[in-house]
Amino acid sequence: MELGGAFTMLLTLCLSCLLIFIAWKRISKGGKLPPGPTPIPFLGNLLQIRTDATFQSFMKLREKYGPVFTVYMGPRPVVVLCGHEAVKEALVDRAEEFSGRGELASIERNFQGHVKSWTQEGERRQKPDTEILAGVALANGERWRILRRFSLTILRDFGMGKRSIEERIQEEAGFLLEELRKTKGAPTEPTFFLSRTVSNVISSVVFGSRFDYEDKQFLKLLQMINESFIEMSTPWAQLYDMYSGIMQHLPGRHNRIYYLVEELKDFIASRVKINEESFDPQNPRDFIDCFLIKMHQDKNNPHTEFNLKNLVLTTLNLFFAGTETVSSTLRYGFLLLMKHPEVEAKIHEEIDHVIGPHRIPSVDDRVKMPYTDAVIHEIQRLTDIVPMGVPHNVIRDTHFRGYLLPKGTDVFPLLGSVLKDPKYFRYPDAFYPQHFLDERGHFKKNEAFVPFSSGKRVCLGEAMARMELFLYFTSILQNFSLRPLVPPADIDITPKISGFGNIPPTYEVCLLAR
Repeated sequence: MELGGAFTMLLTLCLSCLLIFIAWKRISKGGKLPPGPTPIPFLGNLLQIRTDATFQSFMKLREKYGPVFTVYMGPRPVVVLCGHEAVKEALVDRAEEFSGRGELASIERNFQGHVKSWTQEGERRQKPDTEILAGVALANGERWRILRRFSLTILRDFGMGKRSIEERIQEEAGFLLEELRKTKGAPTEPTFFLSRTVSNVISSVVFGSRFDYEDKQFLKLLQMINESFIEMSTPWAQLYDMYSGIMQHLPGRHNRIYYLVEELKDFIASRVKINEESFDPQNPRDFIDCFLIKMHQDKNNPHTEFNLKNLVLTTLNLFFAGTETVSSTLRYGFLLLMKHPEVEAKIHEEIDHVIGPHRIPSVDDRVKMPYTDAVIHEIQRLTDIVPMGVPHNVIRDTHFRGYLLPKGTDVFPLLGSVLKDPKYFRYPDAFYPQHFLDERGHFKKNEAFVPFSSGKRVCLGEAMARMELFLYFTSILQNFSLRPLVPPADIDITPKISGFGNIPPTYEVCLLAR
């Protein structure tokens, strides 16, 4: 067994060296990538990229190589884009060429190989599939276009960006306020208070109903989503994305995310089965039902994208993204407000003036509350929940800034470098709500505000997320004052982990009724 393992390692090493040689040949013959640090065979640019601070390493390389450069993530060349101009030129001005989804190896293995499915009798089976399915978020080509178009249509039909989804958020905010009042001002760790309420909004769309806050299965799901986001951001995940060819065969923490996502897929599959048992195509209740209708309509089309596997994976994409990013932003936002109590005081003043103490906040209030709106934008900008963005890929040979990116080249548009571009934000590393206010105190837009990315791959749930952030912040601050357990000056806002995501530090807060 040991000899076999050593042989496998040696073979993988040889193949990796061969791949980097092929990549070099491809560049010399078929493309001209931007300059960057010289890679070492197999290791790539590991010496220049800290796996515990990947984004920061890229920003340091930018100082030497400029806003567009190439790094080798192991044997794989990746073009890195920094700053608003470079990212906009790629994702907006050249949107079609850069519309592919790049490699994210740490979670891609959940979407290939064997995808768990259900028979008509409800028995488990394994179906081999070597093609990456990935649902809407990681799909490419025509599959991505079809699934994205369908998902947007259904989300809008169920009220995203409309008053119906606003009412769902307001209802959930009411349930949250009830739970927060029960704390009676005692020190409270807010993570799962916030993730429960946010997750119930997307749950009402994809599953047709909300969960009770004490539902043990729901709490387990939220724990797994939170852990998955953390695991995606660890140095282990960064190493896996560099050397997946070897690390997929090795034991270690890098495998934990795979098992977490598999459990989440199992849950989604079980919900699909429940929907199938009570399915009425004339009365769709949720996203799953709408997808099942398309599956029935296309049942005789062997090439349809509306199949059980894409249903499970697309639903998982929506459920995961609709839970973690907004709740993390809220969690980070309250920490920033405790560190800057003068900002919280101004929000209280604006809430009292525009909404008052009793009326439920509505989205219509936002245009009358420029300071609160500016603070929420600044929280999103500074916390920068997904600093490296999700990888892109050029779908054809692409000329870009004097270089030739061969078809299939992965591209990292660093959203964090846009959100902290000093050309567009006066104090890029400081909490400064005036970035979004003009000299008269009116809200002003900033084209470098791209927390939801931009171009063809812009976040599906942007409208709903913006609505949630405003309604949750105003509802909570209408009813409570935030009190930290330490002096504001001692509050550390450094991310607990910084990788794929910036994970907020763990803290406690006292919520004092106003």
